[in-house]
Amino acid sequence: MSNQTFDQWLGHGLLLVHEDLLATSTSSSGRVVPVVWQILYLLAGLVIGWMCWKFYYSPVVWKRDLTDIGYNHVLDNEGIRRGRSGDKQRAHTINRLRRLRKVGQRIPPPFPNGWFGILESEQLAIGQAKAVDCLGQNFVVFRASDSGQVSVLDAYCPHLGANLGVGGIVRGDCIECPFHHWSFSGRDGQCVNIPYSKSGSVPKVARVKKWTSMEANGFIFVWHHVDEDVEPWPMMVVPEVDDGRWVYYGKNEFLVNAHIQDIPENGADVAHLSAVHGPNCLSGSDLRYSRPAWAEFGMHAWHASWHAPSEETGDPAHIARMDLKHSFRFFNKLEVCTVDVKAYQIGPGYVQLAMQTGLGPMVALQTVTPVEPLVQKVIHRFYAPRSIGNAFFQKFAVWAESVMFERDMMIWNHKQFVDTPLLIKEDRLIKAYRKWYSQFYSENSISYTVAKEGLDW
Repeated sequence: MSNQTFDQWLGHGLLLVHEDLLATSTSSSGRVVPVVWQILYLLAGLVIGWMCWKFYYSPVVWKRDLTDIGYNHVLDNEGIRRGRSGDKQRAHTINRLRRLRKVGQRIPPPFPNGWFGILESEQLAIGQAKAVDCLGQNFVVFRASDSGQVSVLDAYCPHLGANLGVGGIVRGDCIECPFHHWSFSGRDGQCVNIPYSKSGSVPKVARVKKWTSMEANGFIFVWHHVDEDVEPWPMMVVPEVDDGRWVYYGKNEFLVNAHIQDIPENGADVAHLSAVHGPNCLSGSDLRYSRPAWAEFGMHAWHASWHAPSEETGDPAHIARMDLKHSFRFFNKLEVCTVDVKAYQIGPGYVQLAMQTGLGPMVALQTVTPVEPLVQKVIHRFYAPRSIGNAFFQKFAVWAESVMFERDMMIWNHKQFVDTPLLIKEDRLIKAYRKWYSQFYSENSISYTVAKEGLDW
């Protein structure tokens, strides 16, 4: 084929393509619509449909690190940029501030007794193992490759000390050490196989500690008690979450620089609600700017009471309750967005917040887990029935609750623990709360000083 013939053939082909793209069809209104526009309309519809599907079915995640909240005033004073270019200087400045902080005297034991959430269920796939460090312990958490059952063991192999959660392989209901392939049963922590042992026998002392654990409400919990003979109390399961009738709409996750007791104490500290959480959530989480003039059109109103369990009514000793009513007031007159909340504090580190909203019921589940003596990992997971209204409201609820929680974090990240606070008559619930919470410490609990010394190296 000559160059002239090829050019004629190519020109004819391009002309045909050009004519096809400009081909027209008649719309229902009688207008002539080019095919190319029909294709663009179709693509736009597909994109919008995908975005709607994504919004309706995808949970929202709000996650903040230890240095993200409550330190902007320091960065502003030091003139440190908040972008990536200032990350190193930012971390150095905040860590220096944390070292200089006076954390208080007579600090309670940092790792109380009770159930603690150490992982979210979806974070552990079948046949997967993870190393988890919290509560002053090093755990390996794994899900059996056959049954899907979760097991929690001490992380370190008794042979030569390898961490089973770092490279360990799940085989059935056992975890295989990455160092020499010793296998440990998830049922009791006993070693069941040493592959290079010529006798085939396994010493009975070859075992790791098996921790009592359970999976419920979207979390994997471990029972942590310094006195090993104490039986764990039964976990409160939310039936609608457990059987899948309610769907997971999203979560927030924070690292808080405080003692674990400070965080649930907010439930009994009803006076702080109007001071910290009264200002409009649209003004953000930085307490320095939470009361701008433009946001005074609306304020949050709170009515709360905290209740210790009563022996007369047979309430479980480990469960306290907070009754809370929230509303948003426009110009302190028109009251909207009323939410009734019953919050159950179940032990030292787990809270169920059952809410009744204008769109129906929902629940927020909170876990507070010490990852260091004065660092807490806090997670809230939100569940409600599937509906278009909840697809919008629940995502707004995740954002609004995150803003409110970050306001508390700005306090927690800088406060010291006061063992004997100066309380007035209206603060009597704080005293009642501390008396109730003290049951989660025992004589053998590791002290703050000992726990902190273990991290100083």
